[in-house]
Amino acid sequence: MILDPKTTAFIFPGQGSQKVGMGKELAAAHFEARQVFEEADALLGAQLSTLAWDGPEAELNDTVNTQPALLVHSVAALRIFEKLRPGFRPAYVAGHSLGELSAAVAAGALDFASGLRLVRRRGELMKEAGEKSPGGMAALLGLDIAAVDSLCAAASTADEVVQIANDNCPGQVVISGHSAAVARAIEAAKTAGAKRALPLAVSIAAHSPLMASAQAAFNEAVTAANVQDPLTPLIGNVSAAPLADAPALRADLQAQLTSRVRWTETIQALRATGVVTFVELGTGSVLASLLKRIDAGAVGVALGNPEDFEKLSD
Repeated sequence: MILDPKTTAFIFPGQGSQKVGMGKELAAAHFEARQVFEEADALLGAQLSTLAWDGPEAELNDTVNTQPALLVHSVAALRIFEKLRPGFRPAYVAGHSLGELSAAVAAGALDFASGLRLVRRRGELMKEAGEKSPGGMAALLGLDIAAVDSLCAAASTADEVVQIANDNCPGQVVISGHSAAVARAIEAAKTAGAKRALPLAVSIAAHSPLMASAQAAFNEAVTAANVQDPLTPLIGNVSAAPLADAPALRADLQAQLTSRVRWTETIQALRATGVVTFVELGTGSVLASLLKRIDAGAVGVALGNPEDFEKLSD
């Protein structure tokens, strides 16, 4: 497979991509991947590798475990890529939600240990915030972003708020907030002609004001982390623009907790710079599948299993 670093971006998946068995075959086939999982187990003082590889699924789906597991698989895949293509540096990196932390590791802005500890803390704080302020999320299909913004505003009250959490691609938007406001927004979306409007099986209202109780502690965690200037340009979730230095990255990571993930705009911004190929490193191919809905000229390549890397070697 021919990849031109000048027209390639690395992208990293977020929550929802996890599945039991993630990274197991890669670790069995490549020492470098197994080493990343072993290092994660040692750093966390827990058998994250066993949980990721063998489950149980319910425990893996606990956001405290999901978030570090996704980062570890992404970094393991990144290490294999670096072995197969030494010296290859993509034009840009970006990650969806927690994937921005994986992207920060890939960009050299966070070392693996710091990124892993930070993503674990992020999961813990988001879970605590969800317990303090239970809420919900829903996926809306078939409405444009302006329409969803409008119906969220109409469904919100002074005490019950719903807003866009993820602008994944044109026609696929996730909303988040107080359960009653989310329910009102779902009904409004159906009335507005949404193809589908479905509540998600979550109790955490990610990327909404319901995460505010976690903000101060997460700000401290980000500030304490050893964040450096990115060596590879990194597109932020909140800004959908390059984060030039460590202060900009810290600010984006902190704001992301209660702000929408501007993924459509992120891909559009990357395409505008001339990026053609998007290499998704880690679990699944959710981001690669969104690409064509954002820009038909974009090419997605998912690398997470040994067979994926065999194709890369061709």
